[in-house]
Amino acid sequence: MRAVLQRVTSAQVEVAGEVVGKIGPGLVVLLGIAPTDTPKQVEWLAEKIITLRLFGDDSGKMNLSLIDTRGELLVVSQFTLYGDCQKGRRPSFTSAAPPTVAEPLYVQFLDACKMLGITTEAGIFGASMAVSLTNDGPVTLILESN
Repeated sequence: MRAVLQRVTSAQVEVAGEVVGKIGPGLVVLLGIAPTDTPKQVEWLAEKIITLRLFGDDSGKMNLSLIDTRGELLVVSQFTLYGDCQKGRRPSFTSAAPPTVAEPLYVQFLDACKMLGITTEAGIFGASMAVSLTNDGPVTLILESN
């Protein structure tokens, strides 16, 4: 699994002009899933993201997690994170999991975040989405599960 995390003051995702997910301060997670990803990796990545210390404490040092700050999470499926641009002019997406594999793991990821006590909003799997956010910092990280 591959995730791009962005610390935000606010974010939302729209499908066909309708807001389907909206958060205040927290993290936007763009989530890509590979064909070999497993439920174990889902659990690891959810726990890792929720407990990463990416938010400032009273001294401005990144010492607080989503749990500590009661931050929110907006998760957007993003198969293009597995795009390969090494050859030609058009990206290849053969490294991304097919929808039949990716969607159940995406849903499991959302459920895992909610079970960890985080307010979790999401886009719609497979839909064309418009994501808007205000990046805070900016703080942007890339995580990969093993």
